[in-house]
Amino acid sequence: MGKMVMAKSKLSYEESRRQRLEENKKRMEALNLPQLAQAIKTTSSPKPSPMKRTKPRTVEKQMVVVRRSSRVANLPTPVYKEVVVDRVMIPRKSYSSRHRDLSNRVYASDEARAEAMERAANLESGLGSDHPIFVKTMLPSHVSGGFWLGLQVQFCKEHLPKGDEVMTLIDEDGNEYPTIYLARKTGLSGGWKGFAVAHDLVDGDALVFQLIRRTSFKVYILRVEDGKKL
Repeated sequence: MGKMVMAKSKLSYEESRRQRLEENKKRMEALNLPQLAQAIKTTSSPKPSPMKRTKPRTVEKQMVVVRRSSRVANLPTPVYKEVVVDRVMIPRKSYSSRHRDLSNRVYASDEARAEAMERAANLESGLGSDHPIFVKTMLPSHVSGGFWLGLQVQFCKEHLPKGDEVMTLIDEDGNEYPTIYLARKTGLSGGWKGFAVAHDLVDGDALVFQLIRRTSFKVYILRVEDGKKL
């Protein structure tokens, strides 16, 4: 008797549970919940997007016709050829016929140097005072090796340009020799060697520099008479 009651109770529970499930299913369908759940599941797992394929760039070459002026449109197209230009060489003056024999170059003796300076001083006095003037005795560094001629500092400060300039040396025959005057060093550099070599200057020669223009010297050369061999 007791077993029948328990079986009947269990059957009533299963039946009531099935009824509740059916009712819940009907409510969900009424609210359209199954379709919403499926839509949410679909959007939450997106499909992987395929890799983008890039097309290779192609450069199209085209021939472009150069527009020409109407004045030359009917003329033949010019042909440009390479032209070889000969190098311009500046001829150097030759003074070999006037050169002294320097094979036995000597140092000037004190007496010979003093004598040349005395003759230069006499010439300086005879030239007057219309133009600034000074006398310079030649040393080995002036006429060989470095060929640098330092000038009197006080004379440069009073009479010569404040900046570097091209100074022209004019000899007694009227020949002109451009040289570079360096104001900070108060001396003649480039070009002085050409003047010294052209006039065969040696140790002991005395030179009279007369400033006839702002950047031009008239130069008189008093030769040393004798000397002492090296």
